[in-house]
Amino acid sequence: MGTAIPHVKHIIAVASGKGGVGKSTTAANLAVALAVQGLQVGLLDADVYGPSAPRMMGVKDAKPESDGQQIAPVIAHGVRVMSMGFLADETTPMVWRGPMVQSALMQMLRQVVWGSAAKPLDVLVLDMPPGTGDTQLSITQQVALSGAVIVSTPQDIALIDARKGLEMFKKVNVPILGVVENMSIFCCPHCGKNSPIFGAHGAREMAQELGYELLAEVPLEMAVRENTDAGRPLVLAAPDSPAAAVYRTMAARVWQKINTPASKPAGVKIVME
Repeated sequence: MGTAIPHVKHIIAVASGKGGVGKSTTAANLAVALAVQGLQVGLLDADVYGPSAPRMMGVKDAKPESDGQQIAPVIAHGVRVMSMGFLADETTPMVWRGPMVQSALMQMLRQVVWGSAAKPLDVLVLDMPPGTGDTQLSITQQVALSGAVIVSTPQDIALIDARKGLEMFKKVNVPILGVVENMSIFCCPHCGKNSPIFGAHGAREMAQELGYELLAEVPLEMAVRENTDAGRPLVLAAPDSPAAAVYRTMAARVWQKINTPASKPAGVKIVME
């Protein structure tokens, strides 16, 4: 049975079946877009083997402070951020077995001061590691999740694994908040022509088939890549861009879904077939 994190109202998992589909970029911009709404927001980079939040949030040289028992997260763009990337050089591989990874994640979840009684965190965004293995299952077992957002590109290969991610959360009774189709269309900066280089509407069709909401179709823009590499979330760096508008709309919809009176953190019951 998943348990709540002290002084955190809602925990959202942003997940994908495979890497390389823009899950971390989506998680970072979702967190910032929620903070722009005036919410108290945290971002936990749960991908221990490939942490990217410090660079994406522009704080790769920051170091969290600790008194030996509790850890103060790094503040970036109004978001409380924690990542293994703060504790190890980004060029150093984390050669850890599964139990060590799970222990580190639980420490970052439960020993970080995400909020307080006076100022609780409204939303903690979990940037999940790709896949559907032990680490992902441990998180869903031990943490009360309010819901999950599944990120995929439109291409068939990515959608196959996205379905596995959806099925995993379904098996452990975590509500699916919706699907994000990332890199839905390429916007050429020279001719202005849109090209569906990864296929057209694949995630939309998957969501409709399985009965889930399509939360967003995020275009593939040069500004997304440039600002992500530079540590400037697009929502703040280019607020008038089409992708930034999509992120803000997605964040508003996610908050609406988890903040309704019927939305409570989900206890987890494993139902394996």
